[in-house]
Amino acid sequence: MACLPSSATAQTRPSAAAQETLDVGDEPGRISTEEAVIRDGPFARQVVFFRSSEPPGTLVVHTSERFVYLVQGNNRALRYGIGVGREGFQWSGLVRVSRKAEWPDWRPPPEMLTRQPYLPRFMAGGPGNPMGARALYLGSTVFRIHGTNQPETIGHAISSGCFRLANGDIIDLYARVPLGTKVVVRHGASL
Repeated sequence: MACLPSSATAQTRPSAAAQETLDVGDEPGRISTEEAVIRDGPFARQVVFFRSSEPPGTLVVHTSERFVYLVQGNNRALRYGIGVGREGFQWSGLVRVSRKAEWPDWRPPPEMLTRQPYLPRFMAGGPGNPMGARALYLGSTVFRIHGTNQPETIGHAISSGCFRLANGDIIDLYARVPLGTKVVVRHGASL
């Protein structure tokens, strides 16, 4: 499986602007490292003020902002920069973390192989795998919150619907999030 929308679980939304989309293809075989962490700038992991009615431990994904928030309570959250789905692959909804994997395998689905026939049919988990160091599987969807071997894509609309974090950040988030964690995916801001 890979990061593709499923008509039963995802609602496609138009993206804000075409210039926000970084034109970088998947690079299977590119070596990623566990040490890749965004340390500076707006996408660096940090505790932020975050007003939410969600209970502590909930993950809130704001695709238009390019952040995932781990709600801490007391109007605080741990914020991570993410890469999100490109135009036509954005979605919103409510799911739970149904599975966790370290260095997950990657199997592009037929739809992805039709668009990108040069991709391998299977890649075992490891440093050259586009899924990165860790993955949080989202309900029964084909979507995940996972690492990337392309940390320069964080902050851009680049994926086929999954949410990418730098490997060091997904390792940190993975350790903090248990199975069954509620995940709220929002495309736009809400009041």
